[in-house]
Amino acid sequence: MHRKFFGTDGIRGRANTGAMSPETALRVGLAAGLQFVRGEHRHQVIIGKDTRLSGYMLEPALVAGFTSAGMDVLLVGPLPTPAIAMLTRSMRADLGVMISASHNSFEDNGIKLFGPDGFKLSDETEMEIERLMETDLSARLAAPMKLGRARRLEDAAGRYIESAKASFPRRLTLDGLRIVVDCAHGAAYRVAPTVLAELGAQIIPVGVSPDGFNINRECGSTQPAQLCAAVFEHGADLGIALDGDADRVLLADERGHLIDGDQVLALIAQSWAREGRLRGGGVVATVMSNLGLERFLGGHGLTLERTRVGDRYVVERMRETGINIGGEQSGHMILSDFTTTGDGLVAALQVLATIMTEARAASEVCRRFAPLPQLLRNVRFAGGQPLTHPSVLAAVRDVEARLSGTGRLLLRPSGTEPLIRVMAEGEDEAVVAQVVAELCAVIGQVSALAEAAG
Repeated sequence: MHRKFFGTDGIRGRANTGAMSPETALRVGLAAGLQFVRGEHRHQVIIGKDTRLSGYMLEPALVAGFTSAGMDVLLVGPLPTPAIAMLTRSMRADLGVMISASHNSFEDNGIKLFGPDGFKLSDETEMEIERLMETDLSARLAAPMKLGRARRLEDAAGRYIESAKASFPRRLTLDGLRIVVDCAHGAAYRVAPTVLAELGAQIIPVGVSPDGFNINRECGSTQPAQLCAAVFEHGADLGIALDGDADRVLLADERGHLIDGDQVLALIAQSWAREGRLRGGGVVATVMSNLGLERFLGGHGLTLERTRVGDRYVVERMRETGINIGGEQSGHMILSDFTTTGDGLVAALQVLATIMTEARAASEVCRRFAPLPQLLRNVRFAGGQPLTHPSVLAAVRDVEARLSGTGRLLLRPSGTEPLIRVMAEGEDEAVVAQVVAELCAVIGQVSALAEAAG
């Protein structure tokens, strides 16, 4: 069955249109509620959101859907996505919902669903919810006496703050550290500075004044220039940049130099292996992670398990293999000792624990390997399947032969746009740039021919 609503990370789209209209949100709530109403107990769903203006529109629509299915609703307001996953599990709720488009601009929004175990729903469950959304649900609405109720959970933020702090070793504090924390005017704008301050750090907050429109705008993990500049300006020891729903993180060292997710994975994996805390003998990452990470781990007797792009696929592989560290180069970090989904703040705390333990500067602690030159470009196409065209296949074979033993090539279609993503990495930066340019040119030519042919 073709997926009409759900993508790689829940449902996402332009606010007040299509999949992100109040009507669709109501049907999501109703269908998901009916899917998870099992047994005779009072069923409960937790709903959180980030700081987008459209959250005020989508939240009541979801509440109407869930209560009409007979589910009680707990509203927690703006909180990070990992907080919703944590609360769903700790409150023994039947379902968790996060209203967020993550790192996208305010015009977009999304709906992420978590099962009672705190994990994102499987593809199969999402497809079943889609199937229900397309049917006449009127006969399955709850009777008047069995309608759900909605109320606010007043101490939700405090529960997440304590959970995040518990991931930091009790033997350590952050006393003496100056930390810039950029919350992207998003869901963590209150809780992230509070956690760091309560652990003893001096905080320089950035991106903590949401107005409904400024989430992720020139700030956060997808636009970290402001973070890097603030670290240098304030003479801070570390910078932490979260995205709009705080499930991903990038760091900046004391020199204002960026530290990506691959370096964070390497650091935590090596630290946990040394302490005997690493399980599964390696790390799970995606096909986008740098070859330098794979070589670094191999040099320490650890493996790198690669998955398709998307933190949900990283989590699935972690559960299959028993590995307890996984993540993406973009900053999604899943540490299953503490969380069931990406948690940027918890990952940052693990880095800070290593900095405090080793008593060295972030620039020394966080540079675990030299990344290979890597280049990613997008090629727009008008139709057809350019990756199966003979000209593209021949060009790919040629490039793979040239990179054999010294690099890696990855071509994949975007899951949300008519784009082909072309990524290459290797030991010679000039060769990497050349092969990417060649492949983009071939794909562009094939696309132009397809468009001209109608």
